[in-house]
Amino acid sequence: MDMSSSDRIAEPWGDRVPHGRHEPWPARVDTYLADGVEPGMVERWVQAASLLHSDGDAMDIAVIDGRMVGVRGRAADRVNRGRLGPKDLFGWQANASPDRLTRPLVREDGHLVETDWDTAMERVASHSRRLLQDKGPGSIGFYTSGQLFLEEYYTLAVLARAGIGTNHLDGNTRLCTATAAEALKESFGCDGQPGSYDDIDHADVIALFGHNIAETQPVQWMRILDRLEGTGPPRLLCVDPRPTPVAQKASVHLAPRLGTNVALLNALLHEIIRTDRVDHDYVRSHTVGFDQLAAQVRECTPRWAADICGVPAARIVEAAELLGGAERLLSTVLQGIYQSHQATAAAVQVNNLHLLRGMLGRPGAGVLQMNGQPTAQNTRECGANGDLPGFRNWQNDAHVADLARVWNVEPSTIPHFAPPTHAMQMFRYAEQGSLRMLWISGTNPAVSLPELSRIRSILTQERLFVVVQDLFLTETAQLADVVLPAATWGEKTGTFTNADRTVHLSEKAVEPPGQARPDLEIFLDYARRMDFRDKDGGRLITWSGPESAFEAWKRCSAGRPCDYTGLTYRLLRDGGVQWPVNEDAPHGTERLYTHGICWASPDRCEAFGKDLITGASDGETEYRSFNPDGKGMLKPAGYLAPHEMPDEDYPFQLNTGRTIYHFHTRTKTGRAPQLNAAAPDVWVEISADDARRLGLGEGDVVDVSTRRGTLRGRLRVTALRPGVLFVPFHYGYWDTPAGSGPETGAPGRAANESTITDWDPASKQPLFKTASAALTLVERGAGTPSPAPTTAASAPVDGHVRATRGGPSARATQAPHTAWKQPGGAR
Repeated sequence: MDMSSSDRIAEPWGDRVPHGRHEPWPARVDTYLADGVEPGMVERWVQAASLLHSDGDAMDIAVIDGRMVGVRGRAADRVNRGRLGPKDLFGWQANASPDRLTRPLVREDGHLVETDWDTAMERVASHSRRLLQDKGPGSIGFYTSGQLFLEEYYTLAVLARAGIGTNHLDGNTRLCTATAAEALKESFGCDGQPGSYDDIDHADVIALFGHNIAETQPVQWMRILDRLEGTGPPRLLCVDPRPTPVAQKASVHLAPRLGTNVALLNALLHEIIRTDRVDHDYVRSHTVGFDQLAAQVRECTPRWAADICGVPAARIVEAAELLGGAERLLSTVLQGIYQSHQATAAAVQVNNLHLLRGMLGRPGAGVLQMNGQPTAQNTRECGANGDLPGFRNWQNDAHVADLARVWNVEPSTIPHFAPPTHAMQMFRYAEQGSLRMLWISGTNPAVSLPELSRIRSILTQERLFVVVQDLFLTETAQLADVVLPAATWGEKTGTFTNADRTVHLSEKAVEPPGQARPDLEIFLDYARRMDFRDKDGGRLITWSGPESAFEAWKRCSAGRPCDYTGLTYRLLRDGGVQWPVNEDAPHGTERLYTHGICWASPDRCEAFGKDLITGASDGETEYRSFNPDGKGMLKPAGYLAPHEMPDEDYPFQLNTGRTIYHFHTRTKTGRAPQLNAAAPDVWVEISADDARRLGLGEGDVVDVSTRRGTLRGRLRVTALRPGVLFVPFHYGYWDTPAGSGPETGAPGRAANESTITDWDPASKQPLFKTASAALTLVERGAGTPSPAPTTAASAPVDGHVRATRGGPSARATQAPHTAWKQPGGAR
């Protein structure tokens, strides 16, 4: 077999396999095996998919003697055609890290000590029973992840909503994709991505709004790169203040001032309407609200937006011409929109662009309100993120009654007196004292939530009983009253759904370490101890393992937008399938809305909508009046200035985000040697103009301060937009030197020491990209460069900085599509 190898830290996207427009994407199979392991030595290849981003890259896990020894991409899978990104290739090594939690811990005399499972779980259950008796279900809350499996979220949703009866259940998807869900509901009446990754193969224009796809979904960036080198390449529009790889390849790059996305998008819509690039037949047949939208953007000229956004008016016109002239337009949206000011309002304007142009439901014409986490879509569809399972509407009594029928409980059992509580409100309730128990599973809010000094003070309250379920003793676990050791990807079986609705099966390859247990097993144990019952006295939760849990979920999803009834574990062993999958679509559904908008009617919609400016919920009467026939909704929004603006004391805007080599708070990627070495510590990015003006240089140690706190890092000078500072949010305290934790009062390295407690009024997503900041020199770099990678958006302007390399341990093989034949099939 003709294979090549490359350093996949130095070359994150690997080699090119060019393909032309409307051609299928050829396979290129990436493989990484541990040192000394040859393919012929592998005893088993076990099917899985990526757990370190939302792309859903299909892969096989290599196993020898009960140990993971590597991974390879799955050539036949629709998502990645065999390709793997750096986190896919190297992140699995964290499973075998020597500091994995292997036994439960409980707090005794202020210290966490090891115990047995029965003691730990009974402590959790007995505390739950006391709170239910003394303070009621509203005293208990659950904060989960975007990294568990569908079967686990669904079980958690049932035990929380119908067992405990609490309204306090949300996921850390609130931090990354709550705006995606809300924007889809506002425009289409229901969650669910309209587009497909395959649209990349057909689009002639791809617009990326606040989405550094090269680092967040690197395999789909490989797909775009392959198109750019093939016949009929697409033109790219990039909206991002940073010089990302996307920006470098873009036909048009707009770098707006932070917090001005709505102004920019309104100007683009103004130009689309002014130049009559509107598909009037589509708008008449499939939408409502055109007149209101046109009136809102009538005065939003490019010149008006240029003053607000700090972007030349001529460039805005150029971008509008690109969008307006597209034959098939694909747009993607991520955190540059979702975590910024007026998040939902901005994301909805991207949907408006597609509704105006009729760019939905055809190959190459679609929108992807992207996810940030591997199973964020499952958190949403299973009801573990602030919605009811199956995209049911909590304000619709018929939907609540239908869910009660599935669970065999009375409708009154399911809390629906108010919107499900979002995460930021749950932490506020804990701060105020009404929420007395918080069960945190698979997430690390002591690093990932804004204004960390506040979060630490909440989690350390004596009156709050904290349960943490995780793989390692994270910063959050260190503050818990009970710590439950969880099994992870490769150590358990379950399904998860990526950002374009592709469902994958991930099977157990090896045993978890010590006494660690799958999250599903932990939730089922809790349900048994709490003895949750249905209305007839039978067990509320009747399933006992992942496959029976999946079958239970299928019953819940039946007839809903996310219909899984045609899926089975056996079918998923052949590869990923896009929901809905049912009698009408036995092979899955590549795109939604191919024949118009189908889930927006008042009786079917997931939500009745919100005011995009205030967040006030609309009722059924208002919704029926506005959209009686269930069409796509063109919802306008006026621009408002951010809540916190730069001033004399805090002259910069602080932007936070990710790097290609790490995921969230580095719980796994920080323990993978190649990934950790590529980006070992926090850094602070500044523009070359600002660095010159302030007399600062590459590697200088600086403090970034806001009104909330201070962080410290080395400076990286880049082609960033002037007036902005960028800090990656991945870094916490768990691997810092002894004595440098938050208790010392010294500046930390977590970006969220400095971010603001503020959230979008509609989606309730925290706004991590709106703080005003000051920059202070601590000491000169003395020739020591920033630890920032040189390979992507943090590339230095100083050409003397040594390039990021992985070396021999980071070399992975690539089998070109012409040579590839899948060996040895996964079980």
